[in-house]
Order: sequence, then C-alpha cells, then structure tokens
Amino acid sequence: MDDTDMLLELRGQGFYCSQIILLLGLDLQGKENPDLVRAMNGLAGGLGFSGELCGALSGGACLLGMYAGKGVPEDEQNPRLDFMVMDLVKWFKQEYGQAYGGIRCADILAGNLSNRAARCPLIVAGVFQQVKELLVENGFDLGGME
Repeated sequence: MDDTDMLLELRGQGFYCSQIILLLGLDLQGKENPDLVRAMNGLAGGLGFSGELCGALSGGACLLGMYAGKGVPEDEQNPRLDFMVMDLVKWFKQEYGQAYGGIRCADILAGNLSNRAARCPLIVAGVFQQVKELLVENGFDLGGME
C-alpha cells in the first residue's frame, strides 16, 4: 500500500492529520505506538480544534523529532533537528501558507469545514513527503537508523 492509500485509509478510520503523519512515520519504521498516536490527537484541528497551527505541520515537526530528538537521558538531540524543523516550516509557509493565507488550521480551512476533505489530505501527503526528504537529506535512514 502506498502512502496515499494508507493516508486515506487512516483518515477513514477517524485519525486526524497530526496522527496520520506519525502513523505513516511509525509504519516506515515497522513500529506501532498507540500512546504516541493518542498524544498526537492533542494537535488535531489546530491544537485541540482551536483552529491554531495546522496539525499536519505540527505533526511533521513531531515526526522529525521522533527521528532526531532526545528520547532517554543518555540520548543527545541531533543538532540537525532544529534546522530540519525550520526548513519544514519555511517550506510549509511557501507551499500552503501563501496559498491559504496562513499556516493556522482556520486559515487553511477558511472557516468552511467542507474544505477539509479537499485540502487536508493533500497537505498531509505533502508534509509527509517533505519530512521524508528532509530526513534523507540529513542522513537519516527512514527505517529508523541514523
């Protein structure tokens, strides 16, 4: 199953943008982590459905952190993490922020929930692809090994 098919299947199962990004990333690594997926639900709808920062963007930053962040006391955060997140945000602003008047969920949906079906899957797919490209460019193995 390719990323788009999996994205649509996950969406049909009731997962939100931020959760789908992490589920796709976990799948790349052959992992499951229901607690992490549940935690990502707090980012849905622009931070708890408040319409703030797009869940696909915040989910993408979290996926970058899953690969490059500090997870246990002995870990060091990879110094490339912050640069990858900054690159993701810059790309997102150019790709979607300009088109929709901002990077907030409310801006992207323009106050019309029917825009969710047309816009959100494309944005999730775009963010996931960009995250994968950033990881590869920075020397990360998408299977989970640096």
